[in-house]
Amino acid sequence: MAKLKAIVFDLDDTLYPERSYALSGFAAVARWAERELGVPYAEGRRELLQLFETGVRGDTFNRWLAQRKLPDDHRVSQMVDQYRDHMPEIEPFPDALPVLEQLRHEYQLGLITQGHRPGQQRKLEALGLTEYFRPTIILGEDQRQDWKPSPRAFEPLLAELALEGPQAAYIGDNPLKDFIGARQLGMPTVHVRRPGGEHSEKQPPTPQHAADLVVFDLASVPDALERLN
Repeated sequence: MAKLKAIVFDLDDTLYPERSYALSGFAAVARWAERELGVPYAEGRRELLQLFETGVRGDTFNRWLAQRKLPDDHRVSQMVDQYRDHMPEIEPFPDALPVLEQLRHEYQLGLITQGHRPGQQRKLEALGLTEYFRPTIILGEDQRQDWKPSPRAFEPLLAELALEGPQAAYIGDNPLKDFIGARQLGMPTVHVRRPGGEHSEKQPPTPQHAADLVVFDLASVPDALERLN
């Protein structure tokens, strides 16, 4: 295997707890609901959180309006905008910054994430992580065809780094999409399976979806990279 020259990170639930972003977004939506719908902030926030805790994803705001017996009337799209466009109150995992500080002296660091591009950028700013990554690749909604698990998600990042796949390791948390594309390009992979994470109970659906190594926190990543090198 070629000697590693770069380490590429996923963002959501790899470098910070994704749940905290959802809670921050629900608070923004609850403030909007109090202002626009007259729903007390504490009630709205609690109800949105209850839906999240029961596993609701994707149609949270539709369900919340339905249980409140409120018509949509474009309210879902307004709630989505409030959620996406707020400045999040989130922090990195406690072991994230020490590990990034250590690795930045040994490797080039890159980041790849996907979703609502302005929202992903605000996450990085709120987390104070923008200085660590060159390049940062944010695949927006206009690039859905290139989102992970497609290997095309990783190609622009490798091109900017001017490296071949085996020279750049990828660190992620979701075995359904994070590793199969990277592995197809020859990238070594590390699965951070943090207890209680959004995807920690998911299993790789095929051997090709599994990472080369599994760790349970970011503090274990440097040792894992030594094993891959």
